[in-house]
Amino acid sequence: MIINLLISAIFQVLLFSIIPFVWWLVTARKETRLLTWLGIKKIKIRNYQTYMASFLLVMIILVIPAYIAVILFMDDSAMATSQFSGKGLSAFIPALIYAFLQTGLSEEIFFRGFLTKRLIFKFGFQLGNSIQGFLFGLMHGAIFMMLLNPIQLIIIILITGVGGYLLGWINEKQSNGSIISSWLIHGIVNTISSTWALFNLM
Repeated sequence: MIINLLISAIFQVLLFSIIPFVWWLVTARKETRLLTWLGIKKIKIRNYQTYMASFLLVMIILVIPAYIAVILFMDDSAMATSQFSGKGLSAFIPALIYAFLQTGLSEEIFFRGFLTKRLIFKFGFQLGNSIQGFLFGLMHGAIFMMLLNPIQLIIIILITGVGGYLLGWINEKQSNGSIISSWLIHGIVNTISSTWALFNLM
């Protein structure tokens, strides 16, 4: 399970990196390194207490509505984390690979590292980050399009869209443009949802 998941995770990270890489190659290769351009760099924190409070608040805002939405609307078997259902601690390492690498890193590279920064440059922070959050919500909505009614679908898009906005906000406003913050939050939130599945807590 670990090897297959690791291969799948690496493939997904590469897949989500193709468009950002080509864009950087064409537009910014001579100006800056790819990792810096994507925000894969050390976090610079101006106020540690404010940063930690923001980090925890964003995590709570992401976890609680998502948990409620899953309980109310979702069939557990439709969730990506269902692959870990009932497997307990034996599947914890695969769950971490899924949480931090397969979904966390790939989505943060594309949405917060690539889209957010390009959209903010074009439209300013509020509009650019809002567009990115909306697109992030739409992607998650598309995944469940055939499984939910329109009202449920709108709620899922709104929850994940607000989550996308907050992840962009903590990177750009609290982390000096580093996507490490959103990657950590994304990974932790996904680990929590995977843990629910591991021990059948949903």
